[in-house]
Amino acid sequence: MKILTCPLNGPRNINEFTYGGEVKNMPDPNECSDEEWADYVFFHDNLVAVVKEWWLHSPSGYWFIAERHTASDEIIRTYDPREIFNERIEFSQVGV
Repeated sequence: MKILTCPLNGPRNINEFTYGGEVKNMPDPNECSDEEWADYVFFHDNLVAVVKEWWLHSPSGYWFIAERHTASDEIIRTYDPREIFNERIEFSQVGV
């Protein structure tokens, strides 16, 4: 059984988690082209390296960041997103 440590809930079975994609800079959805937005949403660098990824602890609804080595699948560390994000992004309602 693979265990992933949630910063909020502690060590849990990997089946309780959902992968959310790489942590990367989001372009402004009101200013970027469709191609730039598609690149942000669908494409990944797919490097052999330690990458930052979004993970969701599904039972609690808690999103956090994990640093994982893509070749070995080793989780280096997990932490609350507030360590690197200090402001909330509000999206305007388009067409309202």
